[in-house]
Amino acid sequence: MKRVPSCVKAALHTSPDKLIIVIKIGTSSLINETYGTLNLSSLSRICEVVRDLHAKGHYVIIVSSGAVGVGCQRLGLSQRPTKLAQKQALAAIGQVHLMRYYEDILNALGLTCSQVLLTLDNLADRSQYINARNTFTELLAYGTIPVVNENDTVAVQELRFGDNDTLSAQVATLVEADYLFLMTDVDALYTANPKIDPTATPIHVVEDISSLTADTSTTGTQWGTGGMVTKLTAARIATAAGCCLVICTSAKPEGIVEILGGAQQGTRFVPLQRSLKGRKRWLLTVPVRGAIWMDAGAMHAIRDRHKSLFPVGVIKVVGEFSAQDAVSLCDQSGHEFARGLSNFDSKEVLAMKGKHTAELAALLGYHTDGELIHRGNLALLLPGEDHHEEDDHWPKKGLREKLAQRLAKQPADGAAAADGPRSWKARGSTALIVLKQSMDQRGC
Repeated sequence: MKRVPSCVKAALHTSPDKLIIVIKIGTSSLINETYGTLNLSSLSRICEVVRDLHAKGHYVIIVSSGAVGVGCQRLGLSQRPTKLAQKQALAAIGQVHLMRYYEDILNALGLTCSQVLLTLDNLADRSQYINARNTFTELLAYGTIPVVNENDTVAVQELRFGDNDTLSAQVATLVEADYLFLMTDVDALYTANPKIDPTATPIHVVEDISSLTADTSTTGTQWGTGGMVTKLTAARIATAAGCCLVICTSAKPEGIVEILGGAQQGTRFVPLQRSLKGRKRWLLTVPVRGAIWMDAGAMHAIRDRHKSLFPVGVIKVVGEFSAQDAVSLCDQSGHEFARGLSNFDSKEVLAMKGKHTAELAALLGYHTDGELIHRGNLALLLPGEDHHEEDDHWPKKGLREKLAQRLAKQPADGAAAADGPRSWKARGSTALIVLKQSMDQRGC
């Protein structure tokens, strides 16, 4: 598969065979569920694998859960609390101690670690997203091992997202990683729950998540919040961004090196042939505020013909969201296949649901083409028919500049005599500004 050139690797001046690898370590892999204590032997073995990968010239980022669990351990709590404020306080207690363990172990192995705390809102803002990517690039260039966690203490959402499966996929998307390893307490994705069904068989390769038939009933432990469902969500995001995601067991962290060498272990999710880039890659990291379900015709138009979404194909609206919020685009059964930025809020979309464009003016009280989500603000999570067209459907920079220059050179009749040459230049600048504002609003 031909991969889109990585701007992160270009900035690192590294060869294509040197990989960017993200390793997500779940709470169940760090905390001994029986005793509620940190599993130092497991953490040490994982760090030794990081050392081995770093020695081969690869770039490694760790996404670590466990702050709340370590906080519970430090305070001698036998049960994970349920209130948000309590979990945030425990995360503040546990994070500093968790990082101390990483620092001690990695330092003993001759490596330097760094700490990065992120929230959904950080990655949702395009400028902060780019700044975060630049920071990661410099940390990798310095040869450090970034240790990432969600900034639970200030996160406004419930810590259900704190399972870090989705966060790790977003980090992999951000740094244009080649591999994302989700280390957990199971060794692969199975056709059924292996703990209760002896006939369950492992699934080693998944090429199309939409056709996947597997058991996802496993949930997180009392110390963690993840489960198999969150891992499949992470797989959709990572593979859409061109990253190979692997679910593997934390009981054998050395398996990461073996998998990179071609061994058939765990479950490998194959990235899409045409991965997203630029603005559409960023869309994968924007927090989802709601969902829009559509009929088969609308889904076909978006997925296979790369068209925009219009109200006539909408059959259901889920959640409350504002204009320019990110929403999940789902088929008639509620399965997510894309994400996009809505041009209307949830109340307006609900009112427009199933309506033709000609009916919208009377309904809304103003004229609109009814374009709910422009195709330039859509990011597909599943493969569609290959139409060999650009990911960014807005005019490219060079075309915008030529158009602005043409506008500047063609003033209205009589303008030259009335305004003179200086006004022509001013009008050209104005045309550039107006056009830029228009394109910015459209997501260029």
